Amino acid sequence: MKIACVGECMVEFAQEGGDLFRRGFGGDTLNTALYLARLGIDTSYITALGDDPLSAAMLAAWQAEGIGTSEVLCISGRVPGLYMIERDAKGERSFLYWRDRAPARELFDRADDAMLDRLAGFDWLYFSGISLSLYGETGRAKLRELLTAMRKRGGRVAFDGNYRPRGWSNRETAQRAFRSVLPLIDLALPTWDDEQMLFGDADASISLRRFKDAGVKEIVVKRGAQGCLVDSDGVLVDIAPPDVVLPVDTTAAGDSFNAGYIAARIKGAAPREAARAGHRLAAAVIMAPGAVIPRAAMPTQILGTEQ
Repeated sequence: MKIACVGECMVEFAQEGGDLFRRGFGGDTLNTALYLARLGIDTSYITALGDDPLSAAMLAAWQAEGIGTSEVLCISGRVPGLYMIERDAKGERSFLYWRDRAPARELFDRADDAMLDRLAGFDWLYFSGISLSLYGETGRAKLRELLTAMRKRGGRVAFDGNYRPRGWSNRETAQRAFRSVLPLIDLALPTWDDEQMLFGDADASISLRRFKDAGVKEIVVKRGAQGCLVDSDGVLVDIAPPDVVLPVDTTAAGDSFNAGYIAARIKGAAPREAARAGHRLAAAVIMAPGAVIPRAAMPTQILGTEQ
C-alpha cells in the first residue's frame, strides 16, 4: 500500500525556553507523512518547494526518514514558508506565520496531467483542511478531480479537517471548501475543536452527523484528552487514551494520531484498535517539544506488536 500526503512543509521555529527557539521543519500533513514512514508505510510527500538551501535541507530530511520525494515540484527563485510556535504553561501552543508566497500554494497550478495521473495511482491520498486553504478555487477544483479519479481506480482518501482561520479569507469560504470535498472522503479524521470553530458544532455527535450525511463511511472525531469517537459503517465506539499524560508540547498531537490510525488500518487493524494505536503514538509525541520527536522516543508498540 502506497500513500501520498499532500500539503505544505514550512520552516519551524519551536520555543525551547525564554527567547530560545529550535529550527526544524513541520506542517500538518508532513508530520503525518513522517510518522507514517516511521511506522513502515510506503509514504510520499506531495508539495512544491523552492530552489534554496532550506528547500534542499527539507528534501534531504524527508529522504532520510524514508519519505518519497519524486513528486515534489521545484519552483525557481522561491523559498518555503515559515512559522513560529510559542507555548504556554500547559503546553498549548500559538502560531505566527510567514507564508503568503510559499511555493506549496502553486502545486496544483503547476502540476501537469502526467503528474496528476501518477498521483491518482496511489492506494491512499491524505490531505487536510490546511491543504485546502493553500489552493485557490482553481486549485481546489483540480484536487477534487484528482480525488475522483483516484477513487475510480479503487484508491481511498483520508482527510483531517484542520481549520486555521488565518488561512482563509472568511469562514463561509472555508465552509464551502470543506463541504465540497466531503463526498469524496473515505476516512475522516477531524478534531472537534476545529469543527466547533468552523461550523459551530455544539458537540462531537453533530460533527459526526455532518460527515455521515455526506457519505463518509469511517469517521474519527478527535477530542484531545477525552479520546475519540469512531464511527465505522454505522458502529459507534468511544475510545479513551490508554494513559493520562501531562503534555510538554501538543504540537502534532492530531497529526501523529492520524498516522497511527491510518498505519494500523493499512496493516489490517480494526477501527477500535487503530484508534488505540493513534492514541499511543500521540501520547509519545506530546511528551517532547516540536512536531517531530527523536526516533529514540518513538513507542516500541502501537499495535500490540513491536514496530
